[in-house]
Amino acid sequence: MKRGNLFVLSGPSGVGKGTVLKRLLKEYDDIEYSISATTRPSRRGEINGKDYFFLSVEEFFQMVDNNQFIEWAEVHGNFYGTPREYVEKTLQEGKDIILEIDIQGARKVRESCPDAIYVFLLPPSFSELEKRLNKRGTEDEKSKEIRLKNAREELKELVNYDYQIVNDNLEEAVEKLKAIIVAERCRVRK
Repeated sequence: MKRGNLFVLSGPSGVGKGTVLKRLLKEYDDIEYSISATTRPSRRGEINGKDYFFLSVEEFFQMVDNNQFIEWAEVHGNFYGTPREYVEKTLQEGKDIILEIDIQGARKVRESCPDAIYVFLLPPSFSELEKRLNKRGTEDEKSKEIRLKNAREELKELVNYDYQIVNDNLEEAVEKLKAIIVAERCRVRK
C-alpha cells in the first residue's frame, strides 16, 4: 500500500491558517486533519479533541519525555505539539494528512519528515495581517505586538517551503491548497 502524504500548512499568526483549513476540510473530505496538543487555554467555541488537545503543562511534558510528539515548541508563551502516533498510523494506512502549525513547528517537522510537503500561507500585506489580528480579538495589546514582531521574522522562512499561497481571497486560497494536494498525489517521484 502506498504511504500517504504529509502536508504541512504554516504561516504567521493571524494569516488565516485555521480558516483556510476549516474551509478545505468542509469542502474536501479526502484528507485527514492532525489535531495538535497545546497548553494554551481554549478560545470561545473550541472543543477539546476536535480543535486541539488541551493539556496541562505537566501532561504536555510527560508526552515530550515519552517522545510522543513529531514536533513541539513554545509559541507566544504556550506549548504546542503534533502527536506522533496518530500521524504515523494515518500515513501507514495510505491516507494523506495535513498539519496546521506555526513556523517553529514546521522547522522541527522538516528534521524528522523531510519528504513532507510544506505550504506557506502569506498575508496580502503586513498591514492586513495586523487588521486580522485586531479583528480576531483574541489577544491583548502585548500579545498582539509579540505576534506581529514574530511574524516579521517568520516571513523570512518562505524560502524553506515548497509552495506559497497568498490568503487575500478565502475561496482562491482553498482552491490553491486543493490543487497542491492533487498535484502531489499525481507526482511520480519525490
